[in-house]
Amino acid sequence: MPDGGARLEARTIRTLSDVDAAAWDALANPAPETYNPFVAYDFLKCLEDSKSVCSEAGWAPFHLLLENDGRLAGAAPLYIKSHSQGEYVFDHAFADAYERAGGRYYPKLQCSVPFTPATGPRLLDGGDKSVARDLAVALAGVAAQADVSSLHVTFAGQDEQRLLCEAGFLARIDQQFHWTNDGYDSFDDFLAALASRKRKALKKERAAALADNVDVEWAVGADITEAHWDAFWAFYQDTGARKWGYPYLTRTFFRLLGERMADKVLLIFAKRGDRYVAGALNMIGGDALYGRYWGCTEHVPFLHFEICYYQAIDYAIAHGLKRVEAGAQGEHKLARGYAPTPTYSAHYITDPGFRDAVARYLEAERADVGAHIDMLSDFTPFRKGG
Repeated sequence: MPDGGARLEARTIRTLSDVDAAAWDALANPAPETYNPFVAYDFLKCLEDSKSVCSEAGWAPFHLLLENDGRLAGAAPLYIKSHSQGEYVFDHAFADAYERAGGRYYPKLQCSVPFTPATGPRLLDGGDKSVARDLAVALAGVAAQADVSSLHVTFAGQDEQRLLCEAGFLARIDQQFHWTNDGYDSFDDFLAALASRKRKALKKERAAALADNVDVEWAVGADITEAHWDAFWAFYQDTGARKWGYPYLTRTFFRLLGERMADKVLLIFAKRGDRYVAGALNMIGGDALYGRYWGCTEHVPFLHFEICYYQAIDYAIAHGLKRVEAGAQGEHKLARGYAPTPTYSAHYITDPGFRDAVARYLEAERADVGAHIDMLSDFTPFRKGG
């Protein structure tokens, strides 16, 4: 932590190679804060070293550092973007409106974890909230001085959003579906909390998914082999081709992830005999399991729900994790015990006129999202009053 009254100096860097890994991690995951795998040095460095993140991919590293007499005191994962892909808090409407008005929306700045719609720290302060406040101000300063239309801090914590708004950012709210572990001892214990009709439906889905000689395999840590990654890579490519035209991550990324962070990786596979037919990649946090990617080479009814949602719940219960975050979108998760949960972002718009227009839009959007979350909360599968 900086000395009282010490002046912090801000600078940006083009690669994490210019930062000491231990110093970054001390800011990103300070004890006793809950560990978040996505802001860990190794995860972000895997993205860079694998060329999944680079100028050619439209994600040029531009990380913000705050230093006190040369010692790292704060940081934020920051990127120069030439498009709006891989963000999951969509600003295409902003870009279209600004371009139609004669402005140039790209490049912009993005403070986030690339391709990762998971809430986590963005103002890496080592537990010193005065540093977080300085980081928020420094981000606004970078946006104001750089030749960009805007700076977007996505999937931040709610407290971080508040600090960013104090620094001139605009608040935005979206939603995801998260499963919460209410002290369950087993999956059956979780099922007992559901309404009878919903409980029966989930049991039928699980039985159907595994009925045709399908087995499930978990691979964690040292048990993960290159054969596992080869199998998962085929699933990831298939899903990427169907959803967005090409996969964001390179095969090298998964190899590096296995080498550097295998103990934070859970691979869940469906097998028929000795052949993998589907798989999901999860990251293990200090109190949460984060579902990230899924794919299959064979269609099996309800297998997606089994591998991505129910097996994740099984793992979370077995390992005492408080919640499962199953990624972006998907109201179908609601019926499977995943409840609507707000997510937070903050947006700095450099053009005053455009900022006013975006501010009005976001005010109306926040009201709509809040009402939608309230409405969806009435449709969770849990027993009423139970």
